[in-house]
Amino acid sequence: MDKRRKIVISRNIHAFSLKKTNYITYFETAKSSSSKFLFSLCFAVSDNKYTSNLSHLACRYIKLNPVMDSDEGYNYEFDDEEEECSEDSGEEETADDTLELGEVELVDPVVAGGERDDCGETGGSGPRQDEEDYRFEVLTAEQILQHMVECIREVNEVIQNPATITRILLSHFNWDKEKLMERYFDGNLDKLFSECHVINPSKKSRTRLMNTRSSAQDLPCQICYLNYPNSYFTGLECGHKFCMQCWGDYLTTKIIEEGMGQTISCPAHSCDILVDDNTVMRLITDSKVKLKYQHLITNSFVECNRLLKWCPAPDCHHVVKVQYPDAKPVRCKCGRQFCFNCGENWHDPVKCKWLRKWIKKCDDDSETSNWIAANTKECPKCHVTIEKDGGCNHMVCRNQNCKAEFCWVCLGPWEPHGSAWYNCNRYNEDDAKAARDAQERSRAALQRYLFYCNRYMNHMQSLRFEHKLYAQVKQKMEEMQQHNMSWIEVQFLKKAVDVLCQCRSTLMFTYVFAFYLKKNNQSIIFENNQADLENATEVLSGYLERDISQDSLQDIKQKVQDKYRYCESRRRVLLQHVHEGYDKDLWEYIED
Repeated sequence: MDKRRKIVISRNIHAFSLKKTNYITYFETAKSSSSKFLFSLCFAVSDNKYTSNLSHLACRYIKLNPVMDSDEGYNYEFDDEEEECSEDSGEEETADDTLELGEVELVDPVVAGGERDDCGETGGSGPRQDEEDYRFEVLTAEQILQHMVECIREVNEVIQNPATITRILLSHFNWDKEKLMERYFDGNLDKLFSECHVINPSKKSRTRLMNTRSSAQDLPCQICYLNYPNSYFTGLECGHKFCMQCWGDYLTTKIIEEGMGQTISCPAHSCDILVDDNTVMRLITDSKVKLKYQHLITNSFVECNRLLKWCPAPDCHHVVKVQYPDAKPVRCKCGRQFCFNCGENWHDPVKCKWLRKWIKKCDDDSETSNWIAANTKECPKCHVTIEKDGGCNHMVCRNQNCKAEFCWVCLGPWEPHGSAWYNCNRYNEDDAKAARDAQERSRAALQRYLFYCNRYMNHMQSLRFEHKLYAQVKQKMEEMQQHNMSWIEVQFLKKAVDVLCQCRSTLMFTYVFAFYLKKNNQSIIFENNQADLENATEVLSGYLERDISQDSLQDIKQKVQDKYRYCESRRRVLLQHVHEGYDKDLWEYIED
């Protein structure tokens, strides 16, 4: 009989976020330490629908690294004999599966994709099977620097150059090691180093010998024209030397004011040789400037690497690394969830292409132009834009250099119209119809844009308000605990706010999706799903904003739980339908 310890975990089983009843889970330890536990998970599923999705998890070993250092939150039951033998189990731990508790790499068979938050929820991802395998890690700036050093080391094992020169070569090829290797060994090194704006290391000694100054007298600096001893001058392998003070000022200006890092060239006129990292670190004394330079070099490394992306959250310096680039949700340690492809907040169900067009449309003056086209006309003489503010069709241009008089209806000169009632009798069917059609199209486009934009902005504003609900919910949870409810019993409120925020975010981006969507049978189904989710979300929001009394406590709890579960279900249905349309090419779009 194997000697193992039994662990009874009293913590809420929803930490694994399986959200499916009739699961039978067995936890048995294979090895024990003070902070890590190795579990074997076996699942028995009564619902055959999910058996295939979970079969690959059977008997899988997962190492959990609890967030807490102590045993708080767990209830252990040890057999005495098993306790004594626990240290001799002899089984090895595998480092590949180390995760923090609450971030177990088990994919919900219903809601897939993204990293889980503290409540085991995914951050707005749709039910996509291919997102289950989208793994990523969050790196610090120091770890990125280590990646750079490792990349340089790997290349240098082959080409045997100084590390700073190799860094410049890699930067020139956007840190693509394969491209650099291919060019390096094509036989034309002089051309390669010339394109990268560095001196060939094999020719450095000769260049230095030709350009070394050997004078005992003070020499003038070619920038400030002050005389200094020869020892106070320094320069690059190109042979151009300047005083230390001018070098420091030059590099500081380039780094701080111009934001240049990897492309700082020699200050000599018409010299394009790049300054290497060692020279920058040696000549700059200000630690802030050095830190800025390191950040610029690191940022260049991240921007050039298709597998790395800075977290877009303000003041966050983490980098997300993926195994392959795709439009999938990733979550930084700061809590920000964003699309790895475009860097915007995770925007399921709309694709990055249409979101970019929408953001551009909202930022530029396209809709201002629509309003101008729908409500104003141009003077037929000077083309100044004129808005009609009265009922009279006799228009006089207020441009001091024009003063043209014309008819608002036909835009023709006013003089042939006569003076009786200022009525236009010069009707041209083709011209009038074209003008009316153009104006109607502009008005219709404006109204359509405002319809979707107003709803998009409304859900965005509501989402900001819902985030403030967390503080109110915390207070309500404390009140409910005073009414003889346990801590675990009141967690449904936080869960409800999580679901509410997810639904708001999804609804917000459904209006971007709908704006570019052509009408067809599938779009009608989408709009019905959208309306159903929107109605349920508003009801859930109303429940959470109500005051709680002793009499309505249980009633509100039941209503909130029922409604947020319904919202979850409708959200899944909506996203499933949209992604099914993507897979089967059911959607048709309106191009601007």
